[in-house]
Amino acid sequence: MLTEREEKAGVASNESFGGWTKTFTEPRLCATTIETGTDSYRLAQTRARQAAEHA
Repeated sequence: MLTEREEKAGVASNESFGGWTKTFTEPRLCATTIETGTDSYRLAQTRARQAAEHA
């Protein structure tokens, strides 16, 4: 089920990595972290939007 959801629209969580096992109860789903070495697009967009709102 999670795989089907991820294939359609992705899966995102605001939970810290250490708390993922509360959301994803199967530990294997939380076992792999991929570091891309790039900044988060969503984070950059959120920060830009917030800066524009406060300018």
